[in-house]
Amino acid sequence: MTNRVPDGLLKKIDVVIGTRPEAIKMAPVVAELKERKNCTVRIIATGQHTDMLTQALDYFSLFADVNLGIMKKSQSLDYITSAVIQGVGEVFDDVRPDAVLVHGDTTTTFAAALSAFYRQIPIGHVEAGLRSEDMTCPFPEEMNRVLTDRIATWWFAPTVWAEKNLLREGVCRNKIYVTGNTVIDALYSTVEKNSPPKAECLKQLVDQERFLLLTAHRRESWGKPLESICSAVLEILKRHGEYRVLVPMHKNPSVRETMRGVLGGDERVILCDPIDYPDFVWALSHCTLILSDSGGVQEEATALCKPVLILREVTERPEAVQNGSGILVGTDSCRIISEANRILSDREVYDDIRKRCERNPFGDGKASVRIADVLLQE
Repeated sequence: MTNRVPDGLLKKIDVVIGTRPEAIKMAPVVAELKERKNCTVRIIATGQHTDMLTQALDYFSLFADVNLGIMKKSQSLDYITSAVIQGVGEVFDDVRPDAVLVHGDTTTTFAAALSAFYRQIPIGHVEAGLRSEDMTCPFPEEMNRVLTDRIATWWFAPTVWAEKNLLREGVCRNKIYVTGNTVIDALYSTVEKNSPPKAECLKQLVDQERFLLLTAHRRESWGKPLESICSAVLEILKRHGEYRVLVPMHKNPSVRETMRGVLGGDERVILCDPIDYPDFVWALSHCTLILSDSGGVQEEATALCKPVLILREVTERPEAVQNGSGILVGTDSCRIISEANRILSDREVYDDIRKRCERNPFGDGKASVRIADVLLQE
């Protein structure tokens, strides 16, 4: 069962976001909708991640019309889910929108979609159809996106592979729109500005020709798996002494404790707080190799022709692996070290990966235009 597509033009669209990645990926969509006539857009921020979300919105000159501010210390998944359902529901009841847009696979995404579904408000799912086929990896994101797709009205699939997943699950073909991924819209617009880095942790890398970028935060990697990742990084630095590594640490205490414990004693490791999006794009653009368990980074790395070691056993973005830009290594230190050494030691291997990246399957920077066209029937 899905919510009925409304007759006529949509006039009031609510965009619900809760985390920094959602803000970055939905900002181009919001900007495009605001450019269209006869359409008002309301941004509802749940505050699942407070500081990082606001930081991202500020960069795109956007602000939350409503901020639920649900974030609290050691928040559980069931707390986030219930707080978002109730909080967003009250906002919908106050001023009912014609449609609700959610993005991807966060707990905010699923809970906001469920709240809209309870009120029979049509739901547009941006980045629909991604599947790892493993409900435990990534956790709980795989469950969130599967359930959100079950109750959506419009499915905005970033790739043909995502579209095939939806068709296999019984979604009506004429309600699936292959748009490309909106993160590529945000990335290209940021690269075009070519801004120098502002964060102090990056200024020491401006003249550094060779550095690695590490991001890791997945819940399933907390503890021993993350220790293994960090130990592998130290070994890579030992074998390739000309490199440094930049590590913007997620604010989760479990992640930061492990990273500081393993990596904190090496002067070649730059541990820092999360950096602004334009600074992060600078780091992506200038590093030699990326190690990450992030989904979006797999797409960004491919678009920037950078090899990325995917610190997971499975990925919902197999296009990166098939394209050759992404290499699944999991969290086993031996596999991470082996692949990093292969790429960093052989220029032909490195150049071959970069060449394959030229066939970017994730979009052309115009996904937001396509989404707005569908919603506003232009």
